[in-house]
Amino acid sequence: MTGNRSDNGKVEAYARALIEAGRGEDRANADLRQWEHASKFSPEVLETLATMRASGDDALIRAVSRRYKEILDSEDETVSVSVTTSVPMDDALRQKAIEKTSRELGAPVYLIEHVDPSILGGIVIEARGKRHDASIRAQLAHIRKQLASTFIGSDEQ
Repeated sequence: MTGNRSDNGKVEAYARALIEAGRGEDRANADLRQWEHASKFSPEVLETLATMRASGDDALIRAVSRRYKEILDSEDETVSVSVTTSVPMDDALRQKAIEKTSRELGAPVYLIEHVDPSILGGIVIEARGKRHDASIRAQLAHIRKQLASTFIGSDEQ
């Protein structure tokens, strides 16, 4: 927290406004997670988001993100690959991910690593707008869905 009393009041007011807005739509915890990531945004991203918000163009955020990625991918042969694991990757796994995705995409890759313990294990890979989810969480969800359809569809309940 900053040392300035005026700044402390502003920080408190902003935080409470976010909490109230989030609670009003039952998303306070989701907003907290987004807020934690917001500190990583560059000033240009924040300024663009503010401009889009002021212009009422919030609905275009995903489209702008996709187009941004398309432009980058078309101008640079290196493909950005987002890799999510439940724990940080070691050098061996990182190298294996680079080699496999580079071979599959037919281009050099740049890994963007994310750690998300909620996937429980496995890996989620996103590149060129496609997502391959080989996480334990996804596998459990698939098993749960299969079991539910098997028992719901059976005569023995």
